[in-house]
Amino acid sequence: KRRTGSRDTQNGVVGATHTSVFCWEDRREYWIVQKMVVLSKEYGCVVLTGAASFAMVSFLAYKVMAARKKYNVEYPVMYSDDPENGCMFNCIQRAHQNTLEVYSPFLFFLATGGIRHPELASALGGIWIIGRVVYAYGYYTGDPKKRIRGGFGSLALLGLMGTSMSFGFHQLGWCTK
Repeated sequence: KRRTGSRDTQNGVVGATHTSVFCWEDRREYWIVQKMVVLSKEYGCVVLTGAASFAMVSFLAYKVMAARKKYNVEYPVMYSDDPENGCMFNCIQRAHQNTLEVYSPFLFFLATGGIRHPELASALGGIWIIGRVVYAYGYYTGDPKKRIRGGFGSLALLGLMGTSMSFGFHQLGWCTK
């Protein structure tokens, strides 16, 4: 026997599912209450931003594969020690590697922050993606100092962390608005 119901909160994201289970041994009915999060329609923007980020990371990976061929750097070597072209390959490799180093937190903050703030999280995610591309192209010049041009992406990541923290605070009931 199963009964379901939901309870709307101010922002309409939390519901509850009640499951009624009858136990034949003691002839009692037990209620199991599960709290669930209902995603808004706008969360689709968050999903598409995550997909766009994967396309960006794939593009950076493609650039590393092309550089491996161009500068003759065989797998599994991560960095080149070639005095002539090593710096150029290493810059291309580092642009991709550094993006991968922050990719997991980006996806976590995007997914969790987007539950409560889908439009803001998606916009910040888009800014982060553009920032990573600008960062990479700055690195691709061969002058590592030019990567700083994409530094605005790091500010977007901090904003995403804020949206994620906001969601956590609201889930714990520490904020009411």
